[in-house]
Amino acid sequence: MENFQFVISSSNDPYFNLASEEYLLKQKKGYYIYLWINSPSVIIGSNQNTLLEVNLKNAESKGVKVVRRITGGGAVYHDYNNVCYSIIAPFDASENNYVKFTAPVISFLNSLGVKAEFSGRNDITVSGKKISGNAQVIYKDRLLHHGTLLFNSDLDALKEVLVENKLKMESKGVKSIRARVTNILEHLPNPISCNKFFNLLVEHFKKDLPVYSFTKEDIININSLIENKYSTYEWNIGYSPKGKVRFDGRFNFGTLTLTFNLVDGIISDAEVFGDYFSTKNLQELINNLNGKKFIKNEVENALSGIELYIKDASAKEIVEKLFS
Repeated sequence: MENFQFVISSSNDPYFNLASEEYLLKQKKGYYIYLWINSPSVIIGSNQNTLLEVNLKNAESKGVKVVRRITGGGAVYHDYNNVCYSIIAPFDASENNYVKFTAPVISFLNSLGVKAEFSGRNDITVSGKKISGNAQVIYKDRLLHHGTLLFNSDLDALKEVLVENKLKMESKGVKSIRARVTNILEHLPNPISCNKFFNLLVEHFKKDLPVYSFTKEDIININSLIENKYSTYEWNIGYSPKGKVRFDGRFNFGTLTLTFNLVDGIISDAEVFGDYFSTKNLQELINNLNGKKFIKNEVENALSGIELYIKDASAKEIVEKLFS
């Protein structure tokens, strides 16, 4: 790839790596190949509803960051045994850019004895199982293509954080298709470490390309993107398409059904129903939810004092079930 520069990320922070991609695409000239590994994280497609895709309680308990990317497609799980690559290149509408930019990766995997092939609209598979998902976005005359490479990821953790929770939800967002996945390590004739795999991939991509290191100015601009976008509730959760939420819970005081709208992650039109017995009109308290972010501490604070409305009710217990 002529006229490209090679960048290796020294960070495992998903905020940093996703912000770096956008920065290289939109604020820097030239073309880049960027290799990176994230700490455990869920990466959400640009058009997805986070609340529909991620078990936020499990993600929080496991210290898994939830971050939205600027490309479309479905939610994916990253960890230290998952290698990511990005290619920022000229956009050519006459080509199948997915085939074009997965080709060098497939060639690399084949050289290791992994019988990988392009499949569907944007995947790399081995024996019909997915090892790499890819996505793209066009910005002016440039294209960002990036993909994952499941080397030896924790597939159990993947299932725990990428499952729909018990909220019943209608949304205009894109839903993930839970594809069958497998790790590359299982298909290598000669097992190697993820670190060795990463270094071999570096050699494969780098070849004679000049290496680019982020300058102090680059880091300042990337950190600004992190602060104002990639680390924010508004981008990662609140940006989700409008959704109608319905929660049904059974408690020792009876059943409780809570419905509300979510617009940009903000609760509105909250209503409550159930066979509970209350000493005061519970709707008065539920109205406190309107205007709040759909995050655990704000919802619990809004429901604080519910025991004054329903004997033996607990805001903490309700919120635990709501976010389970």
